[in-house]
Amino acid sequence: MRAVAVSVAAASLAVVLTGCGGLDTTAPSSVRAEPATTTQAARFGSVDCREAKCIALTFDAGPSENSARLLDILKEKQVPATFFLLGKRHIEKYPELVERMAAEGHEVASHTWDHKILTDLGEDEIREELRRPNDAIERLTGRAPTLMRPPQGRTDDTVHKISRELGLAEVLWTVTAKDYTTTDSDLIRERVLDQAGRDGIILLHDIYDGTVPAVPGIIDALKERGYVFVTVPQLLAPGEAKPGEVYR
Repeated sequence: MRAVAVSVAAASLAVVLTGCGGLDTTAPSSVRAEPATTTQAARFGSVDCREAKCIALTFDAGPSENSARLLDILKEKQVPATFFLLGKRHIEKYPELVERMAAEGHEVASHTWDHKILTDLGEDEIREELRRPNDAIERLTGRAPTLMRPPQGRTDDTVHKISRELGLAEVLWTVTAKDYTTTDSDLIRERVLDQAGRDGIILLHDIYDGTVPAVPGIIDALKERGYVFVTVPQLLAPGEAKPGEVYR
C-alpha cells in the first residue's frame, strides 16, 4: 500500500513542475552571491560552486530497503547526496540508515511525515507533518534538518510561513527522471543526463527498483562531463538557504 500511495502521489510531478514556474523561487547562483561566514567556510570545505561546475543528487521518500546499496555506491564513488526522508514507515523503520547517511557526510532533510499534500492541510496539520520528521531526524543524527521538500512540490504562502517558523527552507528540483514510471535503469539514466545542467538539482527516489542501479552510470557520465557532485547546502555556499524561502 505504501508503494502504491507514493506512486500515485508522484505521478503528478510533471504537472507540478510546470506549475512551479509561478512560484517565487531562488536559484543557487543567486544565493552564492551572499558573503560567507566562518562557520559556513569550515563546514563546506574546499568545494566552491562559484568556480566548480556543480550538480546535486537528491533522493526522496526513503529510507527504504534499497538505501543501503545506494549508500554503498555513493561511498565508492565519493559522492555526497541530499536525502529528503519520509517519517512514517521509513525513518521509523530504518533508523540505522538515517544515522549512516549523516555519518557518511550526506545532507539529511525532510519530505514530511506521511507524504500528505501540504497545500490541502490546515496550519496545525502542516506543522505536524513537518515537526515530526524534524524531531526524529534530530534524535538520530544530533542535528535538526534545515531543508524540506514538499510532497509533489506543492507549496503556498501558508507552507512558507510555517516552514519559516520551523527553520526550514523548501527545495524543489530542476531534473526529474520520472523514475516512478519505469523500472528501466538505462532510461532513468538517459532522462537525467538529457536534463542535467550546471547548478542542477536532480530528483530521484531510492524506493523504486530501477533507480539505484541507474545511479553509478549517472555519476560516471556526469563526472566525465566535468560535474562536481555536492549536497544542496554546498550548492548554495557560501550563501545559505533561508527558512521559508523556496530554492530551485
